[in-house]
This record gives sequence, structure tokens and C-alpha cells, in this order.
Amino acid sequence: MILDQDFIKEIFLSEIYKIVIEDDRILRELCGSNDQNLRYLEKAAGVPVYVRGNEIHLRTDEVKRREFFVKLIQELEQRISNGQSPGEELIHNLELTILEGKGGDLNILTRSPIIIPMSGIKVFPRSLNQALFLEAMESNGITFSIGPAGTGKTYLAIARALSDVLSKKYRKLVLTRPVVEAGESLGFLPGDLAQKISPYLRPLYDAMEDLLSPETIQRMEENRVIEIAPLAYMRGRSLKNCIVVLDEAQNTTRAQMKMFLTRLGENSKAIITGDISQIDLPKAQDSGLIQAEGLLRDISGIHFSYLEKQDVVRNPLIKKIIEAYEKT
Repeated sequence: MILDQDFIKEIFLSEIYKIVIEDDRILRELCGSNDQNLRYLEKAAGVPVYVRGNEIHLRTDEVKRREFFVKLIQELEQRISNGQSPGEELIHNLELTILEGKGGDLNILTRSPIIIPMSGIKVFPRSLNQALFLEAMESNGITFSIGPAGTGKTYLAIARALSDVLSKKYRKLVLTRPVVEAGESLGFLPGDLAQKISPYLRPLYDAMEDLLSPETIQRMEENRVIEIAPLAYMRGRSLKNCIVVLDEAQNTTRAQMKMFLTRLGENSKAIITGDISQIDLPKAQDSGLIQAEGLLRDISGIHFSYLEKQDVVRNPLIKKIIEAYEKT
């Protein structure tokens, strides 16, 4: 039997689902540079995806797959309208959230981003857990964020803190870290104390310099609006009207964590980040972060946010590295 060509064409077209994008700018963002985002969308959908004019075509007749794709495109359109550029991480995290049946929770991702005054940079959460972390920092006096490398813990904490200080919510931003060697001896590093501790504090500067110009950061340091110091320098202080970020908290001892938490004075807020899979303390010492997690989790005003390997945004390879080490 020879089928009519028009009949064959009709059967083929019935497998094509079309989504019309009226805004050319949104369509360009959805496609990405050199249509790279289309490849990510195709991977998420599991079927061919391509663009014809102002239409995105999905080659499938499966109703559930179509419904998923419509939801994904709607969420991406919302983020583009809010000023966020989609990429592989965002598309993948939205895919996971939708497939896990957390579609209602996606609304939290569309709320106002962190806006950095002076630079105008907008910082958006790239996953549901990151969005919950941002919300927790806004509404709690002390927020802990625990998760593996690459999940944006430090970056989001610094963004929140800079935004609050530049908006005059707090007088000062204090950034601190425990100085703990990870395979190297501090005493053998060259230079004076300031030069010795500089490598430990460099990640904090990296995050700030991604959000503000080096000149602005230097000016804020000179005016003592920003203070960066090792954790040992916190002893005996009372931090009033400050927002304080403690990074690498897994390397605090139990005594150091208690000391830090009791430094907070009137109208102050603390954000504490750490990765309990990368503790560099001597084996005889217990991590202050782990103890705090057990002691403080039920206290009102203190919140624990958890980030997982699914929230890794630094580099897709990091997720695979974490998974490989988990198997050892």
C-alpha cells in the first residue's frame, strides 16, 4: 500500500508540539549563545527540540512530556523576565524540581533576587535549596548553610551580606574564617602574619570581587564598613549592628563556635557556612559546626539550610567528583 504524501505529512506534524514565544528577547535567551540552551532543553525533554521562527518545537506526542516541557519553558520565561539568564545549571535544576513534583515550590525561585547596590548586579538562586537558603537568611538572626563544595554557600552569604550593608540595614560587614592548615603548615608560609593569613581569606575576596569593583571594596575596607579577620581575632569582641559571615565553619572547634556565636550583639545577624565532608581539624578535635547542628537546630531564630550535590553550580564536573568520592 502506498500512502498519500499529504497523509504522511499530517501524521508527522501530529507529533510536533509547538510553543509560541511572542517576545524576541525571551526567545533569544531561551535559545542561548549558538543555540546552546536548546541542547540543554533537548536533554531535559528527552526528545528533539528546535526553533522555527518564533516557535519552539517539541517532537513528541506524549502528553506528560509535553506538560513537563510547557512548565519548564514557563519557568524559564519568568526568570528571563526578572533579568536572569538561563544556562545549563538553571535548566537542570528546574528539571529536577519539576520532575520531583515540587512545582508549587518553584514560586520561591521567582521572588525578588538579591540586588547589590552600587553595582546593580542581581544574584538569583539557581536551585530550590539555594532559594530556601536566601529566604532563611532574610528571616532569621542566625542561619547555617551546610553543603558540599560548589553549591554557592559562600557566594550567596556574601551577596546577602553586601546587599544588607550597602542598603544601610547594618553598619558593618565582618567576614571571618578559622585558619586551619589543609596539608600545609602556616608557619612555613612566607611573610608577616597578614601575608600568611591572606591565602585563607582569598575566597572571601573572590566572592566580593565578583559583585563589586576592587576599588569599591578597598574603599569600604578603608572606611571600616568591611572587616575581614581570622576567627581567633573575634575573641572578646561584641559585634553590634553588624552582619557577620563565618565561612569554612566545619573547621571551627567546639570552643571556637561557641565563642563566635556569643559575639553577636544588638541588631546583629550571623550567616555560617560549612562543608562537613571536608573537616581539616586534627582527629582529636570535634567540629564546632557538627556540635552546633545538634544543639541549636530547635531554637527559634536559628535556621539550618542544607545544600546537596544536586545544587552544585560552580562546575558540572564537581557534582561527578563528589559522587565519585562518596563511593569510596
